[in-house]
Amino acid sequence: MADLPRPIVIKRIKKVVGGSHGGAWKIAYADFVTAMMAFFLLMWLLGSVDGGKLNGISEYFKMPLRTALAGGSSSGESTLIMKGGGKDPTAEAGLVRNGQAKASAEEAKKARAKAEAAMMRGLKEKLEKMIESNAKLLPYKNQVLIDLTSEGLRIQIVDEKNRPMFGLSSTEMQPYTRDILKEIAGALNDLPNRISLSGHTDAKVYATGDKNYSNWELSADRANAARRVLVAGGLDENRLMRVLGLSSAVLLDPEDPMNPINRRISIILLNQRAEDAAFSEGRRQVMSLPTD
Repeated sequence: MADLPRPIVIKRIKKVVGGSHGGAWKIAYADFVTAMMAFFLLMWLLGSVDGGKLNGISEYFKMPLRTALAGGSSSGESTLIMKGGGKDPTAEAGLVRNGQAKASAEEAKKARAKAEAAMMRGLKEKLEKMIESNAKLLPYKNQVLIDLTSEGLRIQIVDEKNRPMFGLSSTEMQPYTRDILKEIAGALNDLPNRISLSGHTDAKVYATGDKNYSNWELSADRANAARRVLVAGGLDENRLMRVLGLSSAVLLDPEDPMNPINRRISIILLNQRAEDAAFSEGRRQVMSLPTD
């Protein structure tokens, strides 16, 4: 029986395109979002560094192999961008400049303090000459002590054994004390600095022994009496920064607490540093203590 030819079978595969219902676009969109996130992250990183580091990054991409081999901030060393050559971008942008700015500010501050000290020395000399040339003040020369301290120019009017500034256990000022204070008030107007005024007593217990009125109250009242005379003598009251009584807490002669020179009025023309420190006392924040 002859072989019959086999029929030819053609298989046709029908492809169905998903169109908008397929998932290929999701992959493309995810890639796009990832790329955008990377881009904005790069922009944020570049915006958060200073110009010196940006220049370092630029140098790295210009010569990455040389930077990695020779060293630089891109390869883990922060001293130079590239050793052995090239410019230091930190000097251009801000790292070095910030240090120079701080140094300049410190130098300017020292210069101001030096100029201020020179002016206070000049005022000290003026006061000394004023006392020497003033017939009313010359007899009391030894009772006016003028010196420069860490706070500024200090003028102290002290008692002598037989020549007190105030009546015994009193705030009533002697006439010559008024004359001294009025002359000093005029001289203090030469400089605009703030003024600290304090009253002091010796260590002798207050005469009446009344606990309601002691050397603390007496020294404070005498300081205020001196303030009133200084203002009457022409001193601007707004320049007074503090008026206080210190009793015998700060003795001029600690070896002899009963020495009359411990009874005094102290006037300090504050330098800028002392004035800033006094102002900062009122601005300090209260620190909370840790609890168990």
